[in-house]
Amino acid sequence: MPDITPPALPPTLSRRRLLQATAGGAAAATGLWPLVTQAQGTAPETRAAKLGFIALTDAAPLFVADEKGFFKKHGMNEVEVLKQSSWGTTRDNLVLGSGKGGIDGAHILTPMPYLMTTGAITANNVPTPMSIVARLNLGGQCISVGEEYRDLKVGLNDIKAFGKALVDKRSKSGKAVNAAVTFPGGTHDLWMRYWMAAGGIDPNKDISTIVVPPAQMVANMKVGSMDTFCVCEPWHKQLINQKIGYTAFTTSELWMNHPEKALGLRTDYVSANPNATKALIKAVMEAQMWCEDPKNRAEVAEICARRRWINAPVADVIDRVKGDFDYGTGRVEANSRFQMRFWKDHASYPFQSHDLWFLIEDMRWGYLPPSLDTKALIAKVNREDLWRAAAKELGVAAADIPASTSRGPETFFDGKVFDPANPKKYLDSLAIKALKTA
Repeated sequence: MPDITPPALPPTLSRRRLLQATAGGAAAATGLWPLVTQAQGTAPETRAAKLGFIALTDAAPLFVADEKGFFKKHGMNEVEVLKQSSWGTTRDNLVLGSGKGGIDGAHILTPMPYLMTTGAITANNVPTPMSIVARLNLGGQCISVGEEYRDLKVGLNDIKAFGKALVDKRSKSGKAVNAAVTFPGGTHDLWMRYWMAAGGIDPNKDISTIVVPPAQMVANMKVGSMDTFCVCEPWHKQLINQKIGYTAFTTSELWMNHPEKALGLRTDYVSANPNATKALIKAVMEAQMWCEDPKNRAEVAEICARRRWINAPVADVIDRVKGDFDYGTGRVEANSRFQMRFWKDHASYPFQSHDLWFLIEDMRWGYLPPSLDTKALIAKVNREDLWRAAAKELGVAAADIPASTSRGPETFFDGKVFDPANPKKYLDSLAIKALKTA
């Protein structure tokens, strides 16, 4: 793929109580707020962490944790949230680590910590052990198509017609038709591949899949470098505002409330700093709760749009952050059930069953070997135990803590079912795949 001690707290602190306590922002962090950290847990081993992010709205929990003082509230006074130009740059800086001028962790595509831990995407295939300590969001991505396909009004269930149009274009022009994603084996790559394959389009043979950094998607569509792309916001809304294309669907239509980005940390940071890690998780949890509250969504959008974060017009950000979708085709949904989730529906908890699906799909497309011991790898990378410990220290209500590490069987738009208890059955059911051979 080409690469273009204080008074005791109540036994549980509900999400509503937490949100009420934050009213007015960080300035309200007196009284109850400091008690959460001081009354429970142990002081962090370090107050520092360098965390990377890509200019996407699903990095909002990191922006808010910084802007609203949640990192500092939990003793992490020296957290730096640093913009990365691409997922490849994120990977490279994670390989370096902060001690060598890189970063300790990042807002990251969920499969990437696994691909790094196995060495599948690192230089000379040297593993960089990584840990997933929280999920950052559910859903919130989209697939858009270029203006030349306006008459087709492509939607989720129109993949066969769209695929035919792509193949016909290739045949007539003699040139490749391109579907742009953000990183090989990452979430956007897998959403695009799943959609294409569900319509009988082989993403390895019938089209070309190219890698483009998120912030460059719209510019590349404008000059005709691609026919369709998958990424997070605000780039789809910007595409529509610039009249270059339209949104075919948002990815929770493909798989309702699918897992998306994670908070990933180098495993050596987690091992050396377990309390600091929990402090980071708690700060991000509180930021996720704040982001989830509809009353805060407009401010979330304004924060995201700032130059230090996404650096985009608020008009390109605000609608979809608020859950309002104008697809650019006449389809308009207010407060869409497909909107991004930051805390609701257990959005923050890193279900191991979800990580398993990503591993199976990366096997499907040849990024990982079919012989991979997924159970052992997930046990190594997925630190849901730290998430639970942090939630307990924070006083998160029991209803917001999943009882199981599995969300159970998942159903996709085409009727396929992924049962984490039998992943082989799911993989065998997929007609189009490109398994790696020995």
